[in-house]
Amino acid sequence: MFLGVGSTTSQAQPPIVQPGAPGEPSRQISAAEASDLAGIQFTEADVQFMQGMIAHHAQALEMTQLLSTRTARDTMRRLAQRIELSQEDEIAMMQDWLQTRGQTVPEPDAHHGAGVSMPGMLSQEEMQNLQAMQATEFDLLFLELMIKHHRGALTMVDNLLSQRGTAQDSQLFAFTSDITADQSMEIDRMDVMLAELFPDPRVDLEAGFYDAGTASLNMTLVATLAKPEGFYDPHAPAGLPMRREPEEVQSQQSQAVTAEATTEENTADDESTQDSQVEEAPTSDSRPGLLNFGNTDLAFKDDLLFVGNYHGFSTYRAETPSSPQLVSSVVCPGGQGDVSVVGNLLIMSVEQTRGRLDCGLQGVAEPVSEARFRGIRIFDISDMRLPKQVAAVQTCRGSHTHTLVTDPDDEGNVYVYGSGTSSVRPGEELEGCSDDSPEENPDTALFRIDVIRIPLGHPQDAGVVNRPFIFADPASGAIAGLWQGGDHGPGTQTTRQTSQCHDITVYPDIGLAAGACSGNGILLDISDPINPSRIDQVVDPGFAYWHSATFNNDGSKVIFTDEWGGGGRARCRASDPREWGADAIFDIVDGKMEFRSYFKLPAPQTEEENCVAHNGSLIPVPGRDLFLQAWYQGGISVIDFTDSSNPFEVAYFDRGPIDPDELVMGGYWSAYWYRGFIYATEIARGLDVLELLPSDELTQNEIEAASLVTSATFNPQQQRRISWSARPQVARAYLDQITRSSTLPTEEIATLAALLDRVDQIQPDTTVSDVDLAGDLSEAAGSLDITASQLNGRSQTRLAALAEAFKNMAEGPR
Repeated sequence: MFLGVGSTTSQAQPPIVQPGAPGEPSRQISAAEASDLAGIQFTEADVQFMQGMIAHHAQALEMTQLLSTRTARDTMRRLAQRIELSQEDEIAMMQDWLQTRGQTVPEPDAHHGAGVSMPGMLSQEEMQNLQAMQATEFDLLFLELMIKHHRGALTMVDNLLSQRGTAQDSQLFAFTSDITADQSMEIDRMDVMLAELFPDPRVDLEAGFYDAGTASLNMTLVATLAKPEGFYDPHAPAGLPMRREPEEVQSQQSQAVTAEATTEENTADDESTQDSQVEEAPTSDSRPGLLNFGNTDLAFKDDLLFVGNYHGFSTYRAETPSSPQLVSSVVCPGGQGDVSVVGNLLIMSVEQTRGRLDCGLQGVAEPVSEARFRGIRIFDISDMRLPKQVAAVQTCRGSHTHTLVTDPDDEGNVYVYGSGTSSVRPGEELEGCSDDSPEENPDTALFRIDVIRIPLGHPQDAGVVNRPFIFADPASGAIAGLWQGGDHGPGTQTTRQTSQCHDITVYPDIGLAAGACSGNGILLDISDPINPSRIDQVVDPGFAYWHSATFNNDGSKVIFTDEWGGGGRARCRASDPREWGADAIFDIVDGKMEFRSYFKLPAPQTEEENCVAHNGSLIPVPGRDLFLQAWYQGGISVIDFTDSSNPFEVAYFDRGPIDPDELVMGGYWSAYWYRGFIYATEIARGLDVLELLPSDELTQNEIEAASLVTSATFNPQQQRRISWSARPQVARAYLDQITRSSTLPTEEIATLAALLDRVDQIQPDTTVSDVDLAGDLSEAAGSLDITASQLNGRSQTRLAALAEAFKNMAEGPR
């Protein structure tokens, strides 16, 4: 029988079904129950989120209203229009959402009240600064602040979703998804716009492997060497992309036995650790990961240059710096492959689980094996063409990096501070190893370093002599006594827990070491090298992972670098915070570190360039503190930090990204000054040699004075006090600095320069005597001392140094 519309004939209600969990039976429920299930409740956190986001959006609209009278760019006006359209609509939606639920609807300008603070919100001072800007200066600051503002909105969403029971309301959940998608896309758009406003020639260089675009300032490339045969994948010499599809990664990781190797693993970013593990997993076509052949650190002895690599190390003779010659290559995998040299011994760090005692290429598949090696290898390099492994010191966490330490009272031994940052090996493989927390096991392998003694006459007897807990709290005795991990408050960086040191830089001449130790920068007393003791520590709200450290020559300052993102991420984009992934400069005052400033690469890099502060060294210009900084694919900078509160860039060299579309791990791992040239390891490309060029900021005399420093060796993380000989170039370097700062009258500077010209005319013959010249030099030195005593600061220091140089030269002509 057909029942038409409006029929009064009754019909049974079809069942309403609610399924159970997978494998569980479904059940029938009533209409009332079904209606109750639809009544999703909102939480107090949901309400606070919507109320706060109204104020957050309202401030963004205040910012866009400034553009009409302050920018000349149509792209900026179109950006403002997009922001206004979306955020005005969203404010109306949020007001309606609150009103229909009987909640308080705040006025849009409520954020002007005291005590209102949300992630990304501009302070009153920041708004005033923005209002005071015009034209390009306004555009730059607007984009920087709006990116910060948008990121704050993303943080608010993350904070909401991290709370239990929030965003169950369908409309609210959809809104949070829209914010994440829309504002992330706008951040990317603004990042590109911001980079286009920078006039720096390093911005948007052409991509390429050996043919990438370059940009330089006061620096020139004099030699480029590709990696030696056997030290790159012949099927993919430029390396593999950093990212892979998740299903491909999962397949590769199931096959991987070497996945533990990382770029600079265990950084503050979980994502960077995951990606670095993927890099080492074998691919479906059996090609090894990029870092299996990645160049790492450098060491020098006389005219020999040693280049570390995840695959081993290579030796070059750099008698002619413009044409280094390969002497030998040693294949001994295990990563990271950092090297240092003392006498006829070369020390190499090994951390990966694939490392083998016999330097084999097959890796170690078993979780516990006598064949595995992780620690410090020692090679006899007396025959440079045929190095021989003479010792291998096993450690619980392997050696990510290491530092050579000398003791003036113990000439028969050298010591090595080993820094392991990887997992702890099983106790079944190496007795005494444990990754338990300090509370569970006070003999844990965490929160300590390895001190290894190497007898120079019998290196085969090398071994661990101490494993000090250098992070302990002296008051409570807690082993994990420093930074516990986490952020430092709203808008700050998430910093790793201090359970390890990445680099420890020693300066035996002043009895100190500076440790860059994951969550802290620390100072150590190393007067007793076997028992280093901590004397100070600092934290920084912008640092993710304390990576390396360098003292200035007189030991009154220290630079720490932050490896935000683990070295494998694009962290120098225009929108990235200027205090994150930067250098932090501290003065050392009465044995305590006092923060002065940050310095970060000023030229924005692309999404395809891994970039963050990494390794570097001093450039020994007398009278100045100059630091040579490698930034991975951000290139190389020379930074003047003589005024520790106002560092600035003096010179640079940069290439474009390796690939135009993919982020491929590459760029400068290390850049060091040695005997008048800059030597820099390129992770993917090979080795570069560069030379500084004179400029207004760095004169030829200053470069020549730096080139007079010809130490017999150079090792990473090991500093020696630099001294300069009594040569006219040194005095002229001081005189150039005095001229630049207008410390002396022009006439007096001319008189001093004429004296130096007379010194140049004296032939390098010890029988030559010029009593008059010696007397004039001594008289000038006395006058300079008198003037210096009436000054202070750097002017006093430079005049006193110039006076000393004149006194020393006066000894020569006599």
